[in-house]
Amino acid sequence: RLDPAVEILAQTCDGDSVPAGTALMTLSGSARAILSAERTALNFAGHLSGIATATAALVAKVAGTKARVTDTRKTAPGLRALQKYAVRCGGGFNHRFGLDDAILIKDNHIAVAGGIRAALAGARAAAGHLVKIEIEVDTLDQLREVLATGLADVVLLDNMSVADMKAAVALAAGRLVIEASGNISHDTAARIAATGVDYLSSGALTHSAQNLDIGLDIAM
Repeated sequence: RLDPAVEILAQTCDGDSVPAGTALMTLSGSARAILSAERTALNFAGHLSGIATATAALVAKVAGTKARVTDTRKTAPGLRALQKYAVRCGGGFNHRFGLDDAILIKDNHIAVAGGIRAALAGARAAAGHLVKIEIEVDTLDQLREVLATGLADVVLLDNMSVADMKAAVALAAGRLVIEASGNISHDTAARIAATGVDYLSSGALTHSAQNLDIGLDIAM
C-alpha cells in the first residue's frame, strides 16, 4: 500500500450486478497516494470486472440446462488467480489452475504417445488414484476409441459441430463427463448447452473479455 492511512469503504460486494454509474467504493485519505495508485487500481478493477461480466452473460445463455461455464489456463502471466476468481464472481467455474490439478491429454500428447490407447494407458499408469484424466477428441471415431479403453474420466469435444456434440453425448451415455470447447460464444452457447454436455470451457473469458469503464472522481 502506498499509504496505509487511506481508508476504503466498499459499497458493493464481489459478484454484485450493478447498473452503470453505481459507486463501487469510497476512498478517504491522501490525494497524492490515491492518485499515484489510480491507474493501476482502475486497470485491475476494469479488467477483472470485465471478466466477471462476460462470464455472467455466458452463464445466462446456458440457464435451464445442466451445463456449467468454465474457464481455461489461457490467463495472463501472474494474474491467473485473480482472473479465475473473477470468473467465479460471474457465476462460472474454474478449470485447472495448473498441470498438477488433473491430466489433460491433447492432440500433441496423443501424437507423441503413439495413439489414444497408448496415451491413456501411460497416463493412467503414472497418475495417482485420485487424479482424473481428461482427453481431447475432435471426431466421433476418436470418442469411440476413448470409450473402448475405459481409462478416461472426462472427454473434451474440441471444435465439434453441434450435431456431433449431440451424437457424442448419446454415444457416451453417461459414462464420461463431457466438456465442449472451441467456438463458445454468446451466439453458440445455448445451442451447445442444449446438446447435453456437462461443461462449456472458454479461454476467451480470461484472454478476450472487454474491460469495463471504471473511473475515479475526486471530491475535496
